[in-house]
Amino acid sequence: MSRVVVTGRIPDAAIEKLRAEHDVDAWQGPESIGREELLRRVAGAEAIVSLLTERIDAELLDAAGPQLKVVANVAVGYDNIDVPACTERGVVATNTPGVLTDATADIALSLILMATRRLGEGERLIRSGQAWKWGMFFLLGSGLQGKTLGVVGMGGIGQATARRAKAFGMEIVYQSRSEIDSEIAAELGAQRVDLDELLAVSDVVSLHCPYGPATHHLIGAEQLAAMKSSAYLVNTARGPIVDEAALASALREGQIAGAGLDVYENEPTVHPALLELDNVVLLPHLGSATVETRTAMAMLAAENALALLSGERPPTPIG
Repeated sequence: MSRVVVTGRIPDAAIEKLRAEHDVDAWQGPESIGREELLRRVAGAEAIVSLLTERIDAELLDAAGPQLKVVANVAVGYDNIDVPACTERGVVATNTPGVLTDATADIALSLILMATRRLGEGERLIRSGQAWKWGMFFLLGSGLQGKTLGVVGMGGIGQATARRAKAFGMEIVYQSRSEIDSEIAAELGAQRVDLDELLAVSDVVSLHCPYGPATHHLIGAEQLAAMKSSAYLVNTARGPIVDEAALASALREGQIAGAGLDVYENEPTVHPALLELDNVVLLPHLGSATVETRTAMAMLAAENALALLSGERPPTPIG
């Protein structure tokens, strides 16, 4: 029986799955586990089931010890994990792709609708108790029919978002490292373009690329200036893909019409300038926040850990 450390609260079904075969030490505190406590708890672990709130780096891997076999991240993104440090120590890192595709695409489309139709502004107005009445020019937004969605990163979530947008009558362009399947491209009517062209022609730009050195501040002042003044930016990928200071400036100066964010550069802190603006919708990282999706993520992470501990190939290794 191996020792498994779970770094934060996850659905009970996944804990029970792990406990059926191994000794599980699961953090149950109401707040995220502190760094010193985490370093202490991982000592002697053969498997770590981690949340994106925990930094899995060389220090933590060394604190765990040479018997550590697997770090199973309960997330599709893994910028919290130093994958080369894992590889150097013979530790397999895994993530949870696929199971959160629809939930995250739903949030992306929700942000598109909220930003373009000014729904956040309307909801805040009602709750404020201010007087209002219907009028021809009251809180006018922008329709989606016939507009162009630019998808940056056309993986599973990007494709799912594009499929939803097409149902709303949008045209699709995308930028990605490689061509998508020709049948999917034909189904979506999607055209591959470079980032400069995508920014220039899109009415909504939706980010779905992974985060890493190559995509840090991929969208900065120069890229925002290249967008239409009537365009919107949506980010459900990772916060540091967008330069938040540049975005706040672009929104304040009217360089773009609006934005919708579910992720942030220094999460959970949001750039204070964004908090002052009405033309940005701000959500607290809800992309995968459905009971069904979070349970599926935790179960897949558990399956990855169990596979490695049994000497088998995990379902979804990173790389």
